[in-house]
Amino acid sequence: MAANEPGQPSIRLSDEPSLNYPTPKSALAIGAHPDDVEFGCGGTLAKWAADGCVIHHLVCTDGSKGTWDAGADTVALAARRQIEQREAAARLARGVAAVTGEVRFLQYVDGELDSSLRERGDVAKAIRELQPQVVLGHDPWKRYRLHPDHRHAGLLACEGIVAARDPHFYREHGIAHHRPDALLLWEADEPDHGEDISAHISAKLNALHAHESQFESTMKAVDGNELDVFDERIRARVEGLGAPFGVDAAEVFKLITSL
Repeated sequence: MAANEPGQPSIRLSDEPSLNYPTPKSALAIGAHPDDVEFGCGGTLAKWAADGCVIHHLVCTDGSKGTWDAGADTVALAARRQIEQREAAARLARGVAAVTGEVRFLQYVDGELDSSLRERGDVAKAIRELQPQVVLGHDPWKRYRLHPDHRHAGLLACEGIVAARDPHFYREHGIAHHRPDALLLWEADEPDHGEDISAHISAKLNALHAHESQFESTMKAVDGNELDVFDERIRARVEGLGAPFGVDAAEVFKLITSL
């Protein structure tokens, strides 16, 4: 696994894991950076989209530090990453354009995300406006996590749900409160839920390939051969995660339904 590549190289399943949440009518995936959603739950979103779910994306930072090039134009990189994220979202919903949802960007500076009241209000507002049945995000309690943006984005997903569900939080929004039915957190150390993505690995990889600016820094793939190695690494990972569930490939989560 590349040093900057999100993933779950070592996990322990809970004693009673569940498999395959019923396809929701709508879902909101909250990622710290462009590409985090595709790494964490791209196969699940592709599966749900194919079954009629409206998929929304909320990206918390501008992704402007996503390069090893010290002389890079970070403003241009941030603009490029928005284009890549929109293309990735479209690829996850390819063939089901009628249910393609929104892609939103909070545009906080990459590496400087916080989980303060301002950011929490932004996430709560998006949840109230989009009214997802299911929210997906980073698990903020993953042990030994180095990247602060992932931790804060995970906290914002959790805290944003609390703020969105209760009518007296952020009354200045002027929007009715909304309570999702479930929260799925990827990157969990001890996941208790799996989604069978056996038929959707290619869709996950295709969406990841939309993030061309990240080939070198995140995927360690500067040519076609190295991109093939990256693909095989992702396939091996999701196949390994699927084995305990008795499926060919899976994405795994901590599932919280008492919201």
